[in-house]
Amino acid sequence: MDYQYYISAWIYKVLKHADADFANFLHNKGYGKNENDSKLYKLFCFSRLNFGKPKLWKEKKLFEISAHEIKLQISFDVNKAASNFIKGLFMAQEFYLGDKFNGIDFKVSNVAALPEPEFTESMRYHLQTPWVVSYQKENDKHPQYLSPKDKLFDSLTVKHLAEKYNNTRQPKLISPEQINAKRLNDFKRAGFVMKPGTKEQSRIVGNLFEFELNAPLEVHKMIWNAGCSEKSSSGFGWVEKID
Repeated sequence: MDYQYYISAWIYKVLKHADADFANFLHNKGYGKNENDSKLYKLFCFSRLNFGKPKLWKEKKLFEISAHEIKLQISFDVNKAASNFIKGLFMAQEFYLGDKFNGIDFKVSNVAALPEPEFTESMRYHLQTPWVVSYQKENDKHPQYLSPKDKLFDSLTVKHLAEKYNNTRQPKLISPEQINAKRLNDFKRAGFVMKPGTKEQSRIVGNLFEFELNAPLEVHKMIWNAGCSEKSSSGFGWVEKID
């Protein structure tokens, strides 16, 4: 059930096969103002797998999938030339998705570029994967994963979006005061296990809800192409537009 880690690892593998330097940069550093910047971002995100209604083996944390064609959306916050290059990388890829006990062999049968929506300064979104907002005190060993009930949630949400934008784009800067995110419904806590079955195994928890975002157009484009959440390269913060 926690397949997101394996998808993220596969994406890095595809990139590394084509351009080891680019993949290493994404994995180890990400985008940022300079090499010494502590806030570096990996500007891609991906959706959940679309495999219909699988059989759920809850005790074993497994999906049993009968569909023969499965869809996945991947988005990179790059220019059009790089986008066409990346599109070509994924054509006809063959790979195994899973751990050493359970998984599926896949072959990419088709890659299609999807159009962007028409962006406006006020837009409504549905979170398909959880929005992670974390806070770590100086002496804490692990971060706290906040819910919208926590008093720091709203301020850290817009602070992260502004930092993500400002650390990856030059020269125009955006302040948190230019961004307003308003939740439209109740939230549901959800998360994924990362690096399952290893010593580094951990669970990252976020929140699912619908929201209205008022922000400059560039911020909307960024979250559409790179997710709105922390850890977007692990599949968190994938948004879909609400008409």
